[in-house]
Amino acid sequence: MNLLQYWRERTVYGRLAGKGILGMNCRNIRYISRYNPRTLYPLVDDKLKTKTLALEHGVNVPDLIGVIDNQHDVRKIAKMTDGIPGFCIKPAKGSGGKGILVIDRVVDGVYYKTNGQPISLQDIQRHISNILAGLFSLGGKTDFALVESLIKVDDAFRQFTHEGVPDLRVIVFRGFPVMSMMRLSCASSKGKANLHQGAVGVGISMDTGGAVRAVQSGRPVTHHPDTKQPLSELVVPQWIGMLELACACYDMTGLGYLGVDLVLDKNRGPLLLELNARPGLSIQVANNAGLLPRLRRIESIKKPEKFPIVERVAYSRTHFAAQSDL
Repeated sequence: MNLLQYWRERTVYGRLAGKGILGMNCRNIRYISRYNPRTLYPLVDDKLKTKTLALEHGVNVPDLIGVIDNQHDVRKIAKMTDGIPGFCIKPAKGSGGKGILVIDRVVDGVYYKTNGQPISLQDIQRHISNILAGLFSLGGKTDFALVESLIKVDDAFRQFTHEGVPDLRVIVFRGFPVMSMMRLSCASSKGKANLHQGAVGVGISMDTGGAVRAVQSGRPVTHHPDTKQPLSELVVPQWIGMLELACACYDMTGLGYLGVDLVLDKNRGPLLLELNARPGLSIQVANNAGLLPRLRRIESIKKPEKFPIVERVAYSRTHFAAQSDL
């Protein structure tokens, strides 16, 4: 056994490398620094700029009800949302799902969150003030609040989520979707589809849109912890349309290594939720597969950005298919 073989078989880092796992340093140096010009970061770090850019390129996004960018206008939230049955307030420069407040319904002037808990208008205004102060923004910079229409969860996902909207994360590299996972909210994540807060991550086959593996807090699971629905039955509707929308986000931003977060609205179909120029690596755990072999395959293609979106999706579905182990 030579030194390289010993390293690969006897060390944790070696075993991970042997599986093609992309680490943080490699991601930052080889892919983010190389393929994501820093001048383009504001297009994805600022959700209002992302939404404006998406509308210019015909990419569907949740409807914008309004923007609150100063303390004086915080009191306008009641009038802004008057007559609207539900809405979402989020920081324009937030990350990781922090600072998002979802109002599921309003009854007789009382606001209710998705878990049924009532919240006062004063508490909502205080939350917006915290957003403006930069409590949830990247680097703690002053921010502004976006007020958006509520997403209606597609019926196909109702048994796979608890008090929240499931979303699809797709890693897009040089215009090709290379790996994806669904993030399912549950009681332990307090209705948030965020893996670090306890949500369930389900690896999705790039070919069929069906579940291949699921994890919660890094450990394999086979059923949703709250609804008890078998996760092996999860299949993403309108799968090709979801992948095509993810590819279109590369075309509109120019960012070569991109995390695209999508939702499937019951009435409007696939919608862009947000973009991330520094997507996390836990998607590999959910898929039980490494990103490196897929990224290297795309790097071997001459001028991949010249491929039409339909061909990029077809290529990824052919080469990055996975069998379920649920």
